[in-house]
Amino acid sequence: MSNKIQAIRGMNDLLPDRSPVWQYVERQLRSLVDRYDYREIRTPIVEQTALFARSIGEATDVVEKEMYTFDDRNGESLTLRPENTAAVVRASMEHGLLHNQTQRLWYMGPMFRYERPQKGRYRQFHQIGIEAYGMTGPDIDAEIILLTARLWRQLGMSDQVTLELNSLGSPEARAAYRQTLVDYFEAHRDVLDEDSLRRLVSNPLRILDSKNPAMADMLAGAPRLLEHLDDASREHFEQLKATLDAAGIEYRINPRLVRGLDYYSRTVFEWTTTALGSQGTVCGGGRYDGLVEQLGGKPTPAVGFAIGLERLILLLETLDLIPQEAQAGADAYLLAMGEAAERQALLLGERLRDALPDLRLQVHCGGGSFKSQIRRADRSGARVALILGEDEIANGQLTLKPLRDDGEQQTLSIDDAIAELSRHA
Repeated sequence: MSNKIQAIRGMNDLLPDRSPVWQYVERQLRSLVDRYDYREIRTPIVEQTALFARSIGEATDVVEKEMYTFDDRNGESLTLRPENTAAVVRASMEHGLLHNQTQRLWYMGPMFRYERPQKGRYRQFHQIGIEAYGMTGPDIDAEIILLTARLWRQLGMSDQVTLELNSLGSPEARAAYRQTLVDYFEAHRDVLDEDSLRRLVSNPLRILDSKNPAMADMLAGAPRLLEHLDDASREHFEQLKATLDAAGIEYRINPRLVRGLDYYSRTVFEWTTTALGSQGTVCGGGRYDGLVEQLGGKPTPAVGFAIGLERLILLLETLDLIPQEAQAGADAYLLAMGEAAERQALLLGERLRDALPDLRLQVHCGGGSFKSQIRRADRSGARVALILGEDEIANGQLTLKPLRDDGEQQTLSIDDAIAELSRHA
């Protein structure tokens, strides 16, 4: 007998008992971006490998270690998208969305990275992201941060997240700072771990992001990029902070926040939490003003963020912030007792759905005793069982039996039953 085929490690099935929680979070996210008038864009999950190598940076961990890359039958190198900003830029350029226009876009969907699966971090994971193009000022930076702050309030978790801010300055200022940083790290070469020694040549700013406790004191004394900003970037950052202050958004300046991808410039930010242990970043983003030009387009200012849905849902469940109605099953379960009732049940179900469009109704199929049908009704999560038998058919009635409380069973006319069920929908 052949072995059973199972899901790929780190790529998980979303089963029916879990999907209502995802649907709840997705509804919250969709309603929020709609209120800010961001428009949805959907890109393919497979792109040319060169898109990510050129945008993310060939020296990053994502490109070096984590991408799912393969050659198709024509020998073209393709990659499952490890993030979506580069794909949105590609699509926006290809279809003329950036020509003398501003754009506020959002996306939601699966991404793929080959890394060690752990709680809240998987090889196929899902993100929602926002991308705004054509606006140079700190006002759009502030808007997307205010949008995320509103999301945390909407989900009831504002007191569980902290906003961390930094500025990476212009590419020119960052290049000068890079040399200063390399000189500092070279003087402390004996403290650097293997990863940091490799990054010293390829991407020294990423050393600042190291979580190695043996390097903590050395990193605390490293030169700060904020002290090497160009004047325009410093003014941009000060205006952003002033807007956040005026809006009452608390934040912490984190000079070691550099983000993991090469395309960021000026503003970078993360929302972090201590409720999930070491996996503390819930949302991250910033400006990437040079990315469009880097991918062959005209210079275009851009800013955005991404939120990992697995991490966000894990946080909400850890904090017990998923509403009960988001986890419930059907509102009502219709039982049919006897052949005549079985013939009428589906038709009655359609009548109830016509009258109550928001009612989640499951009609029993497959026969069985009253006891077995009640067990099925209970397992469905329904708050009320609807019983249709010969007496109910003869009298044009329906019996309502509460399943989740101590309310009394009632036998009502169909119209009165509809009125009563409207309280459950």
